[in-house]
Amino acid sequence: MDVQDSPRKSYWRCSKQDFFPEPSFKDLSSYRTALFQICPRLKDRLLSRSTETHELVTLRRESENPMQKCLTWWDLMWMSFGSVVGSGIFVITGQEARDNAGPAIVLSYALSGFSALLSVFCYTEFAVEIPAAGGSFSYLRVELGDFIAYLAAGNILLEAVIGAAGLGRSWSSYFASMINSKNPDFLRIKIDSFADGFNLLDPLAVVVLLVANSIAMSGTKRTSFLNWIASIATAFIIAFIIVVGFIHFKSSNLVPYFPKGAEGVFVSAAVVYWAYTGFDMVATMAEETKNPSKDIPIGLVGSMSIITVVYCLMALALTGMVKYTEIDPNAAYSVAFAQIGMNWASYLVSICALKGMTTSLMVGSLGQGRYTTQIARSHMIPPWFARVHPKTGTPINATLLTTILSAIVAFFSSLDVLSSVFSICTLLIFMLLAVALLVRRYYVKDVTSKNDSVTFFVSLFTIVGSSIGVTALWNSGVRGWIGYVVASVIWCSGTLGISLLHKHRVPKVWGVPLVPWLPSLSIAMNVFLLGSLDYQAFLRFIICSAVMILYYLMVGVHATYDVAHQNPKETEAEEGR
Repeated sequence: MDVQDSPRKSYWRCSKQDFFPEPSFKDLSSYRTALFQICPRLKDRLLSRSTETHELVTLRRESENPMQKCLTWWDLMWMSFGSVVGSGIFVITGQEARDNAGPAIVLSYALSGFSALLSVFCYTEFAVEIPAAGGSFSYLRVELGDFIAYLAAGNILLEAVIGAAGLGRSWSSYFASMINSKNPDFLRIKIDSFADGFNLLDPLAVVVLLVANSIAMSGTKRTSFLNWIASIATAFIIAFIIVVGFIHFKSSNLVPYFPKGAEGVFVSAAVVYWAYTGFDMVATMAEETKNPSKDIPIGLVGSMSIITVVYCLMALALTGMVKYTEIDPNAAYSVAFAQIGMNWASYLVSICALKGMTTSLMVGSLGQGRYTTQIARSHMIPPWFARVHPKTGTPINATLLTTILSAIVAFFSSLDVLSSVFSICTLLIFMLLAVALLVRRYYVKDVTSKNDSVTFFVSLFTIVGSSIGVTALWNSGVRGWIGYVVASVIWCSGTLGISLLHKHRVPKVWGVPLVPWLPSLSIAMNVFLLGSLDYQAFLRFIICSAVMILYYLMVGVHATYDVAHQNPKETEAEEGR
């Protein structure tokens, strides 16, 4: 039975059956019985794999109404632009050019852009092959199993909440600094009795989040159109910045080009990488794309390639216009324009940054809602959040969940508390997706021979281990070439080992080029970037993951087990149709 053939029910109905329909939660006795079976159920979930048909067909019944296929490559390209190009380029560039990379900040952006593009390649192949709303959650569930997908799902939801809250706080800070540059917190309410980092209440951030998410809930095509208009305006302002920068360009400002050597370039590359995040939200729009096999590669790969070039040109314009030692680390572009007598242009920069954050919030809200919808379809969280509204064609319940949580976090938490957890979630998912792509191409359960399976997994562990080795050498301050050469040779041997194996799957329409080399390189670069984070980020991540695992053991494993094992004949027949 298709989604649209389901009997029409009230969208807003709310009962225990709507939240916990599984037999394990029927009553206290049933739940107690389920808890006693936790070991065999956990083993089943660890070894289970979803299928493409299950993700694309069977799970959509949980939404009761279909999402509307209304997006083209044009929409996806501007969504990616609107999601990625926020305030980061205006804030990070000046800080890193002055403190680390100098004029070579252009190379830092190029390196980070290449790393982001590797992840985009992986996302694109999966989105074309499995155009489901769940994005990376669905891809990992098919290739790495239910439990790994759950950990990714928990991190996705954490990323959604923290990322939106951080953007809301950034919007508030930037708007306040436009009015009162000496005190960006003057619109916030300080509560002295609260702990530091949580004592500046931010009602404006809450309002901004509510407005952006309300637009996203009103309709996908409407949100895409508004994003397109705002992004076009942003593109013109960025073009103006680049043109003016090159008109006032002085080659003498580029000397010395490497003030802190290669180390400064790599340190800055790890920081400016965050200016590229956000494209993963666009991959979740595959279910609403008219022609995924054509629109997604053009929209994702095309937009990220353009964004990388734009970032490099903006960085070059800044360092050519002003000597890197004279760049203001807090308002690089605004002060740069003031130094050449164009004070009025600083307002353009501020408007551009605010527009970028607004579009990032709108597109992010679309992606967050669809992530949550697919997670709820699998019953890892209550299926009430999987419903799609019959009039708007959007997952209002799921979007409300992330909106309310983000608003609460943004109201209390400062930016420095939010940023470190967000960083680990993003990189971990990017790394897992590259691993999943290699698994998809080279390993099929009960099909791949034992010898090939052993070779594949040994080679995969070699790739990850050598990547960790390079990261450990760099973070320990070792700069001699011998250790890096040895680690690189080990990495190459692991990748070569996989490349000699038979490919069990070949993409039907669009695939990542140079497999396994590019996915292997993506793993190495994401591990390296993970190593650039401080121990507090990992401590917070471990605490959050422990809470997620506890929820999974108490709720998620039983709900997904019941769904997987009830009416198996009906499920097989549905997938066959």
